[in-house]
Amino acid sequence: MTVSRMDYGVSPPAYRLPDATRLGPVRLQISSLQQSLEYYGQVLGLRVLTRDDASASLGPEGDDQPLVWLHERQGARPVLPLGTLGLYHFAILLPDRVSLGSFLGHIGPLGLRVGMADHAVSEALYLSDPDGLGIEVYADRPRSSWQQDGRQLRMTTEPLDVRGVLAAGKGRPWRGMPQGTVMGHVHLHVGDLARAEAFYHQALGLDKIVWSYPGALFMSAGGYHHHLGTNTWSSGAPAADDQARLLSWEVVVPRQEDARAAASSLRSAGHGVSDVSNIDGGAMATDPWGTTVRIVAP
Repeated sequence: MTVSRMDYGVSPPAYRLPDATRLGPVRLQISSLQQSLEYYGQVLGLRVLTRDDASASLGPEGDDQPLVWLHERQGARPVLPLGTLGLYHFAILLPDRVSLGSFLGHIGPLGLRVGMADHAVSEALYLSDPDGLGIEVYADRPRSSWQQDGRQLRMTTEPLDVRGVLAAGKGRPWRGMPQGTVMGHVHLHVGDLARAEAFYHQALGLDKIVWSYPGALFMSAGGYHHHLGTNTWSSGAPAADDQARLLSWEVVVPRQEDARAAASSLRSAGHGVSDVSNIDGGAMATDPWGTTVRIVAP
């Protein structure tokens, strides 16, 4: 069955984020700014937008809006092998399969450990930065091709058609993250899916999209396959202050009234919310495992 926005997913019981909601940049704590800048520039192809002694913002070609903020904490411990509660990966969405093929052709000769998967709604590559922070680079399939099982979207993890993706790249050299690249989604390790649902679905206002995937819950706004993934695949504790970690991720809503409504919904559900209206007309809240989400309006 072909997907129609009105016949899949589960809306939250009260406040619901606007369909035009998208994601803004992630903020990462890393151990060495220079080391990370080399990786994010040479491997991923992100360009430096701003920089000072301890931080930098990075974005794609032809766009001055950052996708990633790097914040150095010298000596920060790397991510533990079994993971910590918090970031599983952040996911950079390329504009098309041609770009994904070009990127795959670029990273192939670099000798990196790369994961690959076909998720039915998208095709994805998985990497880790020098501190072990997870990164996905992916391209969506057209929404008209997405399928559903009952009220859920059909998402799978199958082997990637590597030859097909490379062929789609048409041998084009990788010249950096192209214009139109955005932050597609964030995926978090959490301690409990029911509590994750209570915070992100019932309080923040994301729709539930996939909930029968083993150990995971996927949520979004506007019928997207997911702006947020949560899973219970890590047995670790929340990331410590002295570890490489996700400092915050950002939900961008169309208007300041939407940001205030989301903040009000979180407060009504008993969650603490900090006002950051003096910065960007939004708010900040922290989930049960210490991950901060910023809700902002342009």
